[in-house]
Amino acid sequence: MNELVRWRTEDGFIVVESDDREPGFQSVSRTGDIFHEAAGKFEDAFENVREAAQSALAALRGGGLDPDTVELEFGVKLNAAAGAVIAKTSVEGHLKVKMTWGRPAPGAGAAEEA
Repeated sequence: MNELVRWRTEDGFIVVESDDREPGFQSVSRTGDIFHEAAGKFEDAFENVREAAQSALAALRGGGLDPDTVELEFGVKLNAAAGAVIAKTSVEGHLKVKMTWGRPAPGAGAAEEA
């Protein structure tokens, strides 16, 4: 069953729907309200996601491929205890990478002129 988790933010609170089977729920009220309190601040929850994106982009931009652009897409799930985590899909994990090249390869212009 899904429950509502209240996250503290820099400017107040927001409410996010979450699965009540996830760890980290604490009731906000003794009367059994549907709101639960998240373990940390909303902004802090995304620190792990930010670090994962930075590491993945650094790895994808390094090496011999040298793409012009890199797009990294993954689902994010909010967990009351763990914060923001990369969401699992029905298969294993969700991570989509798109690399594009628009400029000619080094030396390609010289071969065409000859």
